[in-house]
Amino acid sequence: MAKLEDLTSGAVVEGLAAGSPATIIAVVPHGPDTAEVVYRLADGKVEARLLTRQDEARLKLATGEAQWTFDADGDLFKLVSEAQRIRLAHLFDPFVGVSAADIDPLPHQIEAVYERMLPRRPLRFLLADDPGAGKTIMSGLYIRELRIRGDANRVLVVAPGSLVEQWQDELWQRFQLPFDILSRDMVEAARAGRASWRSG
Repeated sequence: MAKLEDLTSGAVVEGLAAGSPATIIAVVPHGPDTAEVVYRLADGKVEARLLTRQDEARLKLATGEAQWTFDADGDLFKLVSEAQRIRLAHLFDPFVGVSAADIDPLPHQIEAVYERMLPRRPLRFLLADDPGAGKTIMSGLYIRELRIRGDANRVLVVAPGSLVEQWQDELWQRFQLPFDILSRDMVEAARAGRASWRSG
């Protein structure tokens, strides 16, 4: 319970308005048992009302720390804001994947990725171009853009056996996309692990 004398400018009080605390702007006493209170709600709206001693029973001073403070770690804030900037970079730079990769894309590669593939999500698309036309670059650029946008967490690339290591090298060197080669030994190890887990 808060007394009328406890209501001072800047105090946060519950019970003045339904549903949310209010911040006192000014208090004008009208005798010992009555006061006019001007307060601001959480949405910024300013209101005023006349309070008497009977209203004290439902008034309560809010305790605890303020909702917003400026005493956080500055380095951590900078790190989080930079991560947010990178996450939303595609909104300001539509070709952010190009600038973040070690490539010099050709016009048909830009058109395929940014005008055909990215606008169609979820994507069911067959990328079948002539040999040497840059399917690896288009695929890497597309994967890179999806990663930047947060739309791809895991990616499976199915390539001919003779080109698997070439794809792995290209995707890492040009786009810094780390891929593991899924070998028969890895599959067998995964199966054995599942079998031992079930039998346990």
